[in-house]
Amino acid sequence: MGNIQIICDFYSPLELVKRTLRIFTPEAYHQQPNRRFPVLYMFNGQNIFYHPESAVYDNLGINITLERLIAEDSIPPWIIVGVDHLPNRVAEYSPWYGGRGLLTADFIVHHLKPYIDHHYRTRPESQWTGVMGASLSGSFSLFLGKKYPQIFGRIGSISPPLKWGSDRLFQYWDRHTHYWSKILLHVRSQEQYSFYGIWMDYFTNTTDFYNHLKSLGYCEHQLCFLLGEGKADDKTAWRKQLPHILRWLLQRPQPATLLLRDCVCGSLQPGVA
Repeated sequence: MGNIQIICDFYSPLELVKRTLRIFTPEAYHQQPNRRFPVLYMFNGQNIFYHPESAVYDNLGINITLERLIAEDSIPPWIIVGVDHLPNRVAEYSPWYGGRGLLTADFIVHHLKPYIDHHYRTRPESQWTGVMGASLSGSFSLFLGKKYPQIFGRIGSISPPLKWGSDRLFQYWDRHTHYWSKILLHVRSQEQYSFYGIWMDYFTNTTDFYNHLKSLGYCEHQLCFLLGEGKADDKTAWRKQLPHILRWLLQRPQPATLLLRDCVCGSLQPGVA
């Protein structure tokens, strides 16, 4: 199995805080010292790994799923960098309305990623760099992907509250970025939730956002709408979908798509995949 290193005092200069990182390196990383590996950055890091020093109740266990998919040769080996959230996670993942999301973005892009690329054998190109989150950090992952498309080619957004902040995220995604992209949206068919007093229909909002991206010219191979059944938006439900999420989001790019930096599809009829 792979290894998880925990760094408890990684300083974020603009935020003036020390953050906790959980860095998973797959078994292949230690067996193949001359190989470089892609990196997936994930939020809510304390809840994503099966590990004695992570949350033991209701976590994603993504390291177990990842290693199984690697063994099946469904995906190549990836490094996963988990970032623990701070006490006020709503402000941390909110780039608008007085939130601290821009500071979080600065930390990820200008401090964390350069550190990881310097200290680990990574493939730093955008098609080999992903960001993924669930709930509010799923919306924040979409924000990062639009703000820094030259850095994050793969975006995983799980049960995102897309109407948090009204239509700001729809407005922010106002055009195709013209960069290589893989964008995955996952929601459950009956997800409806009062998010801090704001009632949202997650399924309808996520469907609308998927159609919005298609209207901007994103192609079928760039988008995935993964629909689950039921109401739950908890880690147990997400864990069941992880194999499907990771197989699509982290798969090896087809050789031709590596050249599609400026791919914009023509007339596409919006619809749920």
